[in-house]
Amino acid sequence: MLSTELIQKYNVQGPRYTSYPTVPYWSKNPTPQEWIEHVQSVFRQSNAEEGISLYIHLPYCESLCTFCACNKRITINHAVEKPYIEALLKEWNLYLSLMDEKPIIKEIHLGGGTPTFFQPENLHFLLSTILNSSEKHEEAAYGFEAHPKNTSKEHLSTLYDLGFRRLSLGIQDFDPEVQRIINRVQPFEMVEEVVNNARAIGYESINFDLIYGLPKQNLASVEMTIDLINRLVPDRIAFYSYAHVPWIKGGGQRLFTEADLPKDAEKRQLYETGKQMFEAAGYVEIGMDHFAKKEDDLSKAMVNGTLHRNFMGYTTFHTSMMIGLGASSISDMWTAFAQNEKKVEDYIQKVTTGEIPFFRGHILTNEELVVRQLILDIMCQFETEFPDDFFHDWTKKRKAQLMELEEDGLIELKGNRLKVTEKGKAFVRNICMIIDDLLWNDQPQTAIFSKTI
Repeated sequence: MLSTELIQKYNVQGPRYTSYPTVPYWSKNPTPQEWIEHVQSVFRQSNAEEGISLYIHLPYCESLCTFCACNKRITINHAVEKPYIEALLKEWNLYLSLMDEKPIIKEIHLGGGTPTFFQPENLHFLLSTILNSSEKHEEAAYGFEAHPKNTSKEHLSTLYDLGFRRLSLGIQDFDPEVQRIINRVQPFEMVEEVVNNARAIGYESINFDLIYGLPKQNLASVEMTIDLINRLVPDRIAFYSYAHVPWIKGGGQRLFTEADLPKDAEKRQLYETGKQMFEAAGYVEIGMDHFAKKEDDLSKAMVNGTLHRNFMGYTTFHTSMMIGLGASSISDMWTAFAQNEKKVEDYIQKVTTGEIPFFRGHILTNEELVVRQLILDIMCQFETEFPDDFFHDWTKKRKAQLMELEEDGLIELKGNRLKVTEKGKAFVRNICMIIDDLLWNDQPQTAIFSKTI
């Protein structure tokens, strides 16, 4: 059990490291021409061997979940579907025009928002158009996020017929009071029906998204939730820490107050209890906040060293090119990032005029690429090896903080090798922070990150 003192010491604001550099530290924006050059260069080098990954952001939801910090648009007007899909296809065609051969798609992920907000026939039109203009990688993995409340058999069948085999359901918590306060009411029976339908159709992998640290959540509600989840036997589970960032997202997260949230050791106990229950049910902890059955590809990837982490979460492989389509989507060429316009109207306006619709990005320096790989190693394998000259410009204070991590039993240092201990896995974000040159040299003066624990 982690001590209260240790949790309070390290429960500070810090990045989640879905990228490095983290978005607030993007500073060297690519020009449109520079971005095109990065895309073309990476495509030529990686398409035939690796294939590409494709993330498609579908931002619409019919109601607001008050815990959500994603980029979304709340509406019950489904007339928005076709214009948005037309814009997505225009953006895809802009990328196709930069490629000198058909892209080989290895990974597709539909995120949101709520992808199943879109009618099945509209999803079919969008995806079949993309798939008909590309080739399918022999190890392709297609998945989508879904809301149990509006995921029909037709949704499941349509996407299955297009090659989708992975389904991720947003569960969060089954306690009625927690569901009420986060405005996401979905009884167990509703989720069970979607899971049964998906398995009957032939889906090979079902993931549940859970959140610990939600308002009004307690040990009893987490135990009840996980008991129910274990009855459905998902293949993978993401057990995320609730990110309370009302200064970023405004109204939604102010429907409850900080007084409603479990804090520090109480919050961490929710995760530790969940971890024990998952492991007792045959799941393995994967990286940070994820679990999978031992026979699942994600568990195998962790064992064989191919586990990767990107803006879509943990994946079983790495592609050098990840194209993000849609409002707010982020594209990753490994050496450069670009994020699309966040407002739907701005996004549509740009693609309509024939522009790749990014509004900010970052070209990585050689030093940043080194740190990026080190952080990725820690996040995926819980260990890394530093280059010989990595520490040469560190201050005494910074070196002392690294030693403090070891004294607190969170890491083991042997020469240039760092290994995260079992205790240290709870503090992996803090460990990454110590080697984050940009964060260390420019500490934020205002709240921009969620708490690490």
